[in-house]
Amino acid sequence: MQAKVQAMGRLEMTQTQASGGTPRGHVGRARLPRTAAFWLAALVFFLVFAVSAAPAPLYGVYQTEWKFSAITLTAVFAIYALFLLVSLLFFGSLSDHLGRRRVISVALFGNAAVCALFLTAHGVGQLFLARALQGVAVGVGTSAIGAALIDLQPEGSGLAPVVSTAGPLWGLAAGGLGASALVQYGPSPTHLVWWLLLGASFVGGLGILTIPETSVGRPGVLASLRPSVGIPSQARSTFATTAPILVAPWALNGFYLSLGPSLAGEVLRSRNLLWGGLVIFILAGFGGLASVVFRARPARTTMITGCIALVAGAEITFGAVATTSAVAFLIGTGVAGIGVGIAFLGSFRVLSALASPGPFSVPVVIAGVATSHFGLHRTALVYSAVLATLVGLALLSLLLRGRAPKRNVHTDLARDTAGAAHRYRRPTNPDVICGVDQLTRQEERRVR
Repeated sequence: MQAKVQAMGRLEMTQTQASGGTPRGHVGRARLPRTAAFWLAALVFFLVFAVSAAPAPLYGVYQTEWKFSAITLTAVFAIYALFLLVSLLFFGSLSDHLGRRRVISVALFGNAAVCALFLTAHGVGQLFLARALQGVAVGVGTSAIGAALIDLQPEGSGLAPVVSTAGPLWGLAAGGLGASALVQYGPSPTHLVWWLLLGASFVGGLGILTIPETSVGRPGVLASLRPSVGIPSQARSTFATTAPILVAPWALNGFYLSLGPSLAGEVLRSRNLLWGGLVIFILAGFGGLASVVFRARPARTTMITGCIALVAGAEITFGAVATTSAVAFLIGTGVAGIGVGIAFLGSFRVLSALASPGPFSVPVVIAGVATSHFGLHRTALVYSAVLATLVGLALLSLLLRGRAPKRNVHTDLARDTAGAAHRYRRPTNPDVICGVDQLTRQEERRVR
């Protein structure tokens, strides 16, 4: 998570501890210790994204059963991304006003409702409805869980940023692989996975009520629903350089979560659905691992390394698809996954609150249209080439970008925190103010 968010989280924790260690209105209730509560919130974060990845191996089953096109398949995925974005924009600070526990619990019960919709789905319309509701549940839950992790992390551990980056990726990895295994080898392929995830989401919704409440709540909940999106003038140069590096990992994730299982079946020449879950697991799992390994590296170094890995992964994947080489395809997916984790970590550290539906959904819809007209094989080749070109240009821009004059990180951070301490989802990262080149490793560590 971003440095300013951490500072605000520590400020709120200090205020809570100063008032007796327990937020008002919750005195006398038995709650989990803070460390245990932190790991429970981390587990719930993992679960939310595992549920979001579960439909990926099932798309092919639904497509065969209900005879819809690749355009429809990618549109089902895109509707999830769109509603996720809208929920983040409108409900991102809801837990500041209503409390962390309440909002997270509602999001988890919403995920359980999504599972129920998938269980009863008999057509494409219900798929669209389920994925739209899932986008809302993930959007509402993500911001609240991220804030709770900051509030509850052990003092000085720096665990919240690591868990916030790696947790969702590992959740996607586990959800994709687990769902594909259940669909391929378990009974009732379109039902068992949803019954299990429904139960897990319901238990998680109840369990999260045992964590300490770290947000005392405040008035102004209706005013908080007005989205605030903008780029400070001093940050626009950094934004222009960094945005493509954030676009590429989300575009690649979106492609694998929608068309990846179908592509795996074609390249690996197998109808076993486990292969589709495996490529998702490799991509997201390696990404989560890489984000942990590179967590202490400077943002600029992280982005450059991520770009190189993304370009290499895209090129290997291009060659694998062109030659239908199974081994090369899996290796390319792994290398690209490393790039996804590292590039996302670095760019997200700089662009603290990039809000755009394009990185996740628009390229995927275009790929769906192209698949229907030109076939999955050609679409995958073009997608890999375009992705490599995009990341290559971003890398070149990053390497050639001149250094701007240094500014005082801590003064900027204090001013921003005082001016916008109530907006967890819309912080201004010091990297954005100062330029990605301006933070030394020691400065980054002090801010984090």
